[in-house]
Amino acid sequence: MDAVELRTTDGARATVLLQGGHLLSWVPAGADEQLFVSEKSAFAPERPVRGGVPVVFPQFAARGPLTQHGFARVKPWQLVMAEQGHDDATAVMRLTDDANTRLLWPHAFALELKVHICGKALTLTLSCLNRGAAPFDFACALHTYLRLDDLRHCSVQGLNGLRYWDSVELLEKAEADDVLMPEGNIDRIYRGLGQALLFCEKQDSSDRKLVIEQRGFDDVVIWNPGAQKCAAMADMQAGEQEHMLCIEAANIFQRIQLEAGTSWSGSQTLTLL
Repeated sequence: MDAVELRTTDGARATVLLQGGHLLSWVPAGADEQLFVSEKSAFAPERPVRGGVPVVFPQFAARGPLTQHGFARVKPWQLVMAEQGHDDATAVMRLTDDANTRLLWPHAFALELKVHICGKALTLTLSCLNRGAAPFDFACALHTYLRLDDLRHCSVQGLNGLRYWDSVELLEKAEADDVLMPEGNIDRIYRGLGQALLFCEKQDSSDRKLVIEQRGFDDVVIWNPGAQKCAAMADMQAGEQEHMLCIEAANIFQRIQLEAGTSWSGSQTLTLL
């Protein structure tokens, strides 16, 4: 499939598929692959990739009339710009409405994803412009899949005190723990994240730590399908749930409202410590 590969002088690199504007791989300088992609993922036209960072737009999950997570993640995007600086690299991809998208969602829009790598940091910036004459609203997310050695050795800090919707138990709750130790099947949408998260994984040689920051996104999703759901998924192998965790920057509860001619932008930055 058509893709853009970014490289920096210090060895950082990233790969972005033009289908879906989909970040497939991110390797920080001097480090290993940070993103999970299932070995059974479909790489085919109009089929979503299981892993990396899918772009969710204009609907999250099944919260609306469209297909799961909307159409942006399976549409062909255009490469607007790719360049390498002294110690960084950037690519910008764009998706605009056409006759097919307007049959699904009757609005004129321009969606852009900017991928920027520098040293041990990755920043993804998603922007949307209302190109039409009428207002519209949308949900969106950067559906980031982190690659793990072992889910049982992972934790997430920074969620304490936040209210969340538990999509497994279908209940609203409040996070009471300073450190979340994810166990499969976990599917939570936390509201109003106002600080950075710290993802930690205990490894044999040294602990892996990622600082995860988001701007313009109010919610964060923590997701792992668990063993039973993973085994039933056509695009995941049994047992792969032990090697992935999604930490997604999102706007779900408060959809983005755009008047004609206005735009919105949100970003997620991952920094390997």
